[in-house]
Amino acid sequence: MALITGASGGLGRGIALRFAQEGAAVALHCRTGVEAAREVESLVREAGGRAIVLRADLTVEEECRRLVREAAEWGGGVGRLTALVNNAGVQPVQPLPGMTVADWREVVDADLTSVFACTQAAAEVMRDQGGSGGESGGGRGGGGGARGGSITHIASVEAGLPSPGHAHYSAAKAAVVMHARAAAGEYGPYGIRVNSVSPGLIEREGLAEAWPEGVERWRAAVAVGRLGRPEDVGDACVFLASPLASWITGHDLVVDGGATARPTW
Repeated sequence: MALITGASGGLGRGIALRFAQEGAAVALHCRTGVEAAREVESLVREAGGRAIVLRADLTVEEECRRLVREAAEWGGGVGRLTALVNNAGVQPVQPLPGMTVADWREVVDADLTSVFACTQAAAEVMRDQGGSGGESGGGRGGGGGARGGSITHIASVEAGLPSPGHAHYSAAKAAVVMHARAAAGEYGPYGIRVNSVSPGLIEREGLAEAWPEGVERWRAAVAVGRLGRPEDVGDACVFLASPLASWITGHDLVVDGGATARPTW
């Protein structure tokens, strides 16, 4: 069973649907986007899969722990909690010179501290729940196995290539990448793998109209000639949660169509 945070947004929706398509039961987290999360739940169920919507404010530590606990309790009927994707976050645009400490903390709490708290809570469950391989509701994206599991953080190419107005976001995402590496070492003995995925620009409704010049720059920079799609990131997450990635941990998988492979000079 996989828990996807931020599953009501476009990227989280794509990730959740890819896990469901690979046979995993999915717990769909949202904070305020309940209607959108219900739509994802309906799509999964109409395709014969299993899903549940769970609400939580991930800037609050106890909410993170409650979310993981409720997901694991629901998962007890469909299979162990074997995959967590830390996707939830915010991405405001704000120039650094006028940024307040409150502005900074809002992004760091949503994008980084939530990752720490959800990971810690999920790792405790994955470490203690036991099991004996081949659980129901696993599938290729279910991260099956006798113990442990897979945790994947959604970072960003901005972790290494900051954009104007995104100092808080870029700093938080860089820390997310390093958290995955640190957690991989400390949770590895429990059979828990921790990785990150760093997407480039992902298409969403209204993006081209809201930021036409940026979209054109990205298309010109991407080696494969198109923006990313939510399912591209979902594929990476499913792979990292699957037995195909059983010897991969502490790794940042860049999913950007080759944009960061382009020379900047």
